[in-house]
Amino acid sequence: MDKIKASIDIVSHALPLVPFEGWNMQTLGKAAVSAGYKKTDIVRVFSGGAIDAVDAYSRLADGQMLEALSHYHMDNMKIRAKITLAVRLRLELQTPHLEAVRRSVAMHSLPFYTHRGLRALYETVDNIWYAIGDTSTDFNFYSKRLTLATVYSSTLLFWLNDNSIGQEATWEFLDRRIADVMRFEKAKHQVKTWFGKFGAKTAGL
Repeated sequence: MDKIKASIDIVSHALPLVPFEGWNMQTLGKAAVSAGYKKTDIVRVFSGGAIDAVDAYSRLADGQMLEALSHYHMDNMKIRAKITLAVRLRLELQTPHLEAVRRSVAMHSLPFYTHRGLRALYETVDNIWYAIGDTSTDFNFYSKRLTLATVYSSTLLFWLNDNSIGQEATWEFLDRRIADVMRFEKAKHQVKTWFGKFGAKTAGL
């Protein structure tokens, strides 16, 4: 049995059940049977329990985002537009499973699964940066991912509670968050430039 394929199949069939029954082995057992597997196969596929299925769902959602992004020509897009597009696609594609996402976030927030939630968040933002063409390898590699993790996670929480038409409030919130980051980066660059010039002048004294 291909465990990766099985996890995708089972998680996909579990998504309609999760809003009512939660992420648990009983739900996964029903989903396994619905997907054409044995109920007992879930122990092999999700050996760490239901949290493995939550992580698999996050990776599945990342894959769907990457597939959608591959159809866009981003060469002439500014970095801000690329990030906005990626985050928006990541959320929009999961709109039919909003309650499953909510339960996933709740499970990742449990004290003994927090590290799994942080890892899933890192994988998502890392996928976004690579997809939009980031090739940094220095300190910027980590600062970019930390910054995007903050933007993405806050937008995700806003999205989960957004009742506006077409979730327009979420996209406005996302635009504001990215604008805040861009202003901060511009100010940081100006300060570094100023200190560079100041240092050059003092060096000549």
